[in-house]
Amino acid sequence: MTATADLHALGQSLWLDNITRDLLDDGTLARYIADLSVTGLTSNPSIFQKAIAGSASYEPQIRELEGRGLDTEQLFFELAMADLRRAADLFAPIHKDTAGIDGWVSLEVSPLLANDTDSTVAQARDLHARADRDNLYIKVPGTPEGVPAIEALIFAGVPINVTLLFSKDHYLAAAEAYTRGIERRIEAGLDPKVCSVASLFISRWDRAVGDSAGAELKDRLGLAIGGDCYKAFVDFCSTDRWKGLIAAGATPQRLLFASTGTKDPSLPDTMYIDGLAAPNTVNTMPEKTLLAFHDHGDPGDPLPLDGGDSPAMLERFTAAGVDLDALAARLQIDGRDSFNDSWNSMIADIAEKARSLAGA
Repeated sequence: MTATADLHALGQSLWLDNITRDLLDDGTLARYIADLSVTGLTSNPSIFQKAIAGSASYEPQIRELEGRGLDTEQLFFELAMADLRRAADLFAPIHKDTAGIDGWVSLEVSPLLANDTDSTVAQARDLHARADRDNLYIKVPGTPEGVPAIEALIFAGVPINVTLLFSKDHYLAAAEAYTRGIERRIEAGLDPKVCSVASLFISRWDRAVGDSAGAELKDRLGLAIGGDCYKAFVDFCSTDRWKGLIAAGATPQRLLFASTGTKDPSLPDTMYIDGLAAPNTVNTMPEKTLLAFHDHGDPGDPLPLDGGDSPAMLERFTAAGVDLDALAARLQIDGRDSFNDSWNSMIADIAEKARSLAGA
């Protein structure tokens, strides 16, 4: 079997961290599903900014939407939902065959709402209803303001991909919010099966630390954070609390490893895939990383349930002077700001493209 097939057989879902209209139009995404064991897809403002700015494929729809009185943000969501509905339909058979566990696509709320709980809830509910696909996650950042929105949205029955998580504490806050939402549904007599994933960002840790902790620790923090959070995920889902919720019909929130493309060209290009193979989890990877892993990946043994040497490795980083809690907080803020920048650039690009088409 190929490496992608091996990882799928191990029980980890391979999702593509990319979407463009060209991927849909030329059959590439359908081929990845058929040949590379891809079972889902994620998007974010950076991905859509590159897709829309770098292609003429969106121009016919922009022309079609002219005259409807949409502002540029509304125009973007129409463009994004058109892509994601098509992708969701491609993954629909997987979603059905896995009883809703797999076969998902994701659409993010405006990152400009990251500090506004009520507006996040309102936009997420609106987007999910308008998208009209059972296998579409709404991405909500796991910031302090996002956590209560996650609970409210799960209670409302909106499937959520919690994004911008960087540490065990971030993950546990998201898991608690998800669980409280499910418990409230049970108390209200509602169906407890509302799916969710918690997206832990990996490679940004190594890029942030570089070689400041010493040559022996260079590029080892991301995988250690992944192992530490995997242990927290296994432990959280194994509690009597969650055993009772499963018996009531609920589905545990899955841990998703994100930002798994290597940023350092001296590193193996499949390092964050090979090193994070774990059943009942997801790894969402850039297209370049997916193709590299399919060609020469080697997942090896799965992550140990206890995180392996991750706790000891984190202690070594702490001893080397890395304040892990402070760095996690900074990475979350930096990630939010990066998405804000991509969002603003994307909105400006769409507005310029719309003006240009209207003038033509």
